[in-house]
Amino acid sequence: MRETRDFLAALGLPTSDAFDLPTSGTRFPDGAHYRVEIPSVEGPRALAAVLEEAERQSVLIQRVSQGSGIMLLTDAEIREMARLGHDAGIEVSLFVGPRAGWDTGAQVVAAAGKNLGARLRGVEQVVFAAEEIRRGCALGIRSVLVADEGLLWLANEMKRAGKLPRDLVLKVSVQMGAANPIAVRWMEQLGAGTYNTPTDLSLPQLAAIRRAVSLPLDIYVEAPDDFGGFVRYYETPEMVRVAAPVYVKLGLRNAPNIYPSGAHLEATAIALARERVHRAALALDLLRRYYPEARTSPRGASDLGIPVI
Repeated sequence: MRETRDFLAALGLPTSDAFDLPTSGTRFPDGAHYRVEIPSVEGPRALAAVLEEAERQSVLIQRVSQGSGIMLLTDAEIREMARLGHDAGIEVSLFVGPRAGWDTGAQVVAAAGKNLGARLRGVEQVVFAAEEIRRGCALGIRSVLVADEGLLWLANEMKRAGKLPRDLVLKVSVQMGAANPIAVRWMEQLGAGTYNTPTDLSLPQLAAIRRAVSLPLDIYVEAPDDFGGFVRYYETPEMVRVAAPVYVKLGLRNAPNIYPSGAHLEATAIALARERVHRAALALDLLRRYYPEARTSPRGASDLGIPVI
């Protein structure tokens, strides 16, 4: 194995997982170690509930994300989410649809084909997805959630060409599935602004990824059941220490999958969003207790994809 490890070292890559758990020296541009992300915020009413609950729980949130996709929000709903995010000084990241899991293909419903779920099938879906991003940006959104390597590259090229805002954050979904330092570095080279690691990576594996990339890592402290259902609150301080800069992300176990969301699920989506804020309060309490020197970003940090109005 020595020859392979030596070649990795020559490429500037880790030669093993970081079992020594070194403290990360990388930070957000403002010097912070971590930020908080509340996912599955499915529409303006859910976002308003998150902001209200965050105020009540004294939880500082820097980002919310949505999973059903831009195509399932009206212009008025997107504008309202943009307004709420802008006024609160937080990033609002909307998922890009369509996706293979909702399309007419058969592979995604086969046992061995589920990894195709969030990818884009064919050029037409790529065009649809690019149009989704253009529409969201025109309505004020400055962060989108992507789960297809081709779309990630295309959106980054569109930014370079001035077809999309230069300050647009390209946030990569956990469904992309890159699980090692080389794969995550490739996502960074394709244009990823932040990367959501798989939910089951160990601390040495996360630390090795940090050695290879500088972009923020989005890490689930509690994962939804369909992503493993892991509850890792006591690992939060070490996750931040070895993998900073980190978006501490709160999913929910024992919760229904609400994608694609809508009025028929709105009460559930709001209740789940409120509970994610409560879970964030639990994670932050442990973080402050066991890694008190870790700093968070203030509201309105300049590199956040805060909507414009």
